[in-house]
Amino acid sequence: MHMNLICGISFLIMTAVGCTEQKDNEEQKIEQGETISLEEPSKGKDPLNGPKKTPEDFVPKGYMNFKEVYGDLNGDGLDDCALIIKGTDKNKIIQDEYRGELDRNRRGIIVLLKGKSGYEVAAKNYTCFSSENEDGGVYFPPELVVDIVKGKLVLHYAHGRYGYWKYTFRYQQGKFLLIGYDQSDSRGPVEHYFYSYNFLTSKKLTKENINFETEYPEDEVYEEAWEDLPKKELINLATVEDFDELSFD
Repeated sequence: MHMNLICGISFLIMTAVGCTEQKDNEEQKIEQGETISLEEPSKGKDPLNGPKKTPEDFVPKGYMNFKEVYGDLNGDGLDDCALIIKGTDKNKIIQDEYRGELDRNRRGIIVLLKGKSGYEVAAKNYTCFSSENEDGGVYFPPELVVDIVKGKLVLHYAHGRYGYWKYTFRYQQGKFLLIGYDQSDSRGPVEHYFYSYNFLTSKKLTKENINFETEYPEDEVYEEAWEDLPKKELINLATVEDFDELSFD
């Protein structure tokens, strides 16, 4: 009986020591920045996928929540979310001679569709947008405005007196595909050229203001020209490496 009691006490002591060592190891990993998971994710499964309650839950490590835009993107009446993220690498923060401290971390986008149990990822691209603090030369850099208009995702670059350009994506075939591109070239308040690309119909509209020398927008006079575009596979938002390098000429 005494021997059984001694064995039982020894077993409890060894179990307690083992639990303490495991806890110490886990605490050490947390201090080193590692994530402790009670459940190993399935092989090949993206840890971002699966319903989550808030867009903030989808911000990956090394990024911050830069902006959220809401609207219905798949026609189910629920408010989906275009989540703009931005890197947090301290090495990308520079000191500019004239503008002071600038955060040059690139930005990206995660498109979330809302369901009954939460949000799920429909598209993600972590570094497709340049920093908002890029060098604009003699002018300010273009301002990225993300919006959801009539069920479509619109990425609008506003460039003040020089005009604007915007990309229109639509959710189809389980992806966000580029269906349209518009560009306005101006010098001050008067527009000179306007281009509109329709990648669904493979058509391009060019409008030229032949009264470009006027100082008043109400005096603009346009000539229109249509041309066919070569038929190509629609561009997937998730595969765009850099919007600054995206060209259709």
